[in-house]
Amino acid sequence: MPVTIHVEQHFTAGAVVRDVVIGMADGLTVPFALAAGLSGALDTSSIIVTAGLAEVAAGSIAMGLGGYLAAKSDAEHYTSERVREQREVKEIPAEEIRETTEIFESYGLTPEESKKVVQALSRRPETWVDFMMRFELGLEKPDARRAARSALTIGGAYVVGGLIPLSPYLMLASARRALPVSVGVTLLALGVFGYIKGRFTGSRPVRSAMQTVFVGAVAAGMAFLLARAIS
Repeated sequence: MPVTIHVEQHFTAGAVVRDVVIGMADGLTVPFALAAGLSGALDTSSIIVTAGLAEVAAGSIAMGLGGYLAAKSDAEHYTSERVREQREVKEIPAEEIRETTEIFESYGLTPEESKKVVQALSRRPETWVDFMMRFELGLEKPDARRAARSALTIGGAYVVGGLIPLSPYLMLASARRALPVSVGVTLLALGVFGYIKGRFTGSRPVRSAMQTVFVGAVAAGMAFLLARAIS
């Protein structure tokens, strides 16, 4: 009988997708809302393009910097917690053995079964610390290059997203003529982005697309009405 080789396929780029989602979602929504709002008060596309590009530049830098600092904070938190676990394994091994035993028992192992595994772990201090970091604290070792990669991914996704609602204003001199085109293009982009995001994150793609479109439409609509009211 032929043997079928089982190959497991798991999605492993969750952090990158999360960064793209953060950058693209804000990049599509914020410049879209800004352009729509200014269109309620102005009819000159060049002014809206200038303001929009300035916002995209500032927003991408701010979002990228935020992603960088968040990733650095995660790395620093992991390092400090690992140092603490290493100290506890050395100074209070009995307490760590108790905690490790409780973890195994929570997975259904008996005290006798847990004892053998815990004894094996206690003879390998670094492996023991790795185990406690993951199963007691729920922390995974961060990639050393994660901070820079996160900043570039979020900032780049923001720029790409931000240029989509501004593109009609680059081609049409009248802001009021460009606005409905920008609305159509951006809502379509939001729908496609939401659908793809749903596929990657495991949620229902159609529902994800509808939610993303709704959030973008509400943000732009409120900005437009506010600008019209002020003008």
